[in-house]
Amino acid sequence: MAEPLILLPDILCDARQFGPQLAELSSEHAMMVMPLGGSGRMADLAEEVLARAPKQFALVGSGMGGVVAMEIASRAPDRLSRMALISTSPLQESPFGAMAYEPMLVAARAGRLAEIVSQLFDVTVEDLDGQLLPLMQDMAANIGVDRFVNQVRALQRHRDMQSILRKCGCPVQVICGEEDGLIPLKRHQIMTEFLTDGELSVIAGAGHVPTLQNPSAVTQALRHWMSRPLMLR
Repeated sequence: MAEPLILLPDILCDARQFGPQLAELSSEHAMMVMPLGGSGRMADLAEEVLARAPKQFALVGSGMGGVVAMEIASRAPDRLSRMALISTSPLQESPFGAMAYEPMLVAARAGRLAEIVSQLFDVTVEDLDGQLLPLMQDMAANIGVDRFVNQVRALQRHRDMQSILRKCGCPVQVICGEEDGLIPLKRHQIMTEFLTDGELSVIAGAGHVPTLQNPSAVTQALRHWMSRPLMLR
């Protein structure tokens, strides 16, 4: 029987980030989406997921969700059957990168949360015939300012995850939008090279949100990942 599948969305995103994949895969797998932001510490976010997760599960993390997934891989490797990392990076935030979030927090607290979305995800009103940006903004409004602050603090403080990837023994699918301007393809290629059992799927015509920009290709990559044999540990 296929293992249950847990999906962790990106910063300011809810289950709708994985809407097309939920529609296609939910008949094949038990699936659960866990939006993040209940704490400002990456360790706490990982423990919240583990407290609600089945004994063993497959894990998909996008963006910030991918960082939490790597933290989970460090804390409970025996519970992870496989992992997929979408549009994410194991690198610790540089001081400059961490400070870049501060004007966003000021804007969010001033009621301008919607303005932050295009900057965070590199999406414009032209994307998907004007449908993507309003959806991303609506997800951001649903997450809210308080959870956004927690998400930012967790990202600013998280540790470097490269050593975790080097130790990871389960099948890992790295998924990257071909046109991702925030975490470029080269960085995803290097991340894949760290992995004992890693594969890279490059999603044509997609940027930083491939689950929505080319959903069928992401779904195909996830189906392939779920069919990969498990390594003996």
